[in-house]
Amino acid sequence: MRIFLDANVLFSAAKSAGAIRQLLHDLHADGQALVADEYVATEARRNIDAKATGDAAQYLQALLTQIEVSPVQYPAMAQAAVLWLPEKDRPVLMAAMALRCDALVTGDRTHFGPAYGKTFDGVTIYSPAQLALAIFPPAQEAS
Repeated sequence: MRIFLDANVLFSAAKSAGAIRQLLHDLHADGQALVADEYVATEARRNIDAKATGDAAQYLQALLTQIEVSPVQYPAMAQAAVLWLPEKDRPVLMAAMALRCDALVTGDRTHFGPAYGKTFDGVTIYSPAQLALAIFPPAQEAS
């Protein structure tokens, strides 16, 4: 599966050794293709520089070397599929579509939350927790 990572997911993974960092580690170990574009990578770097301390910037840089970071040219046809989003968030979904990702994982509940679980031009939008459950479903207990 090709999974596009929003800037807030990259930021969270870099800032602390919590659930998001573990999810990305597990996805990478499972052979999932982790993808971002320069737009979200730049936003994550800017937010780390402004809001994080310690080794967060170094961790983000190391993380970016483990994922596919691509420049993106947004197809004009994608514009209609993203009009429901605020203008600053449209490039994120358009990049996921242009890079032929299966999933977009974002913690932005305010703007993307109403679309969690919905698919746009082949890209299903997930919260980190939803993606974790979709990729790593809990084992069924024997009855």
